[in-house]
Amino acid sequence: MKTLGDLETGERCVVSAVNTKGSMRRRFRDIGLIENTVVECVGESPSGNPKAFLIRGAVIAIRTEDCREILVSEG
Repeated sequence: MKTLGDLETGERCVVSAVNTKGSMRRRFRDIGLIENTVVECVGESPSGNPKAFLIRGAVIAIRTEDCREILVSEG
């Protein structure tokens, strides 16, 4: 299954599952990164970590290791 970290700039997806626990799960929930949310990759740093995502009207940078815990589907 594809993860949020697999998105290329300009690509959109829908969140299928958030497989984190504790404070990171709460942070994702606070920014609106929950199941069935449409997310677009809007850019990445020169090193590729972190990537920037458009989530519910806000641009949020997420580290690669955290992106691996978010499963997505075509959107």
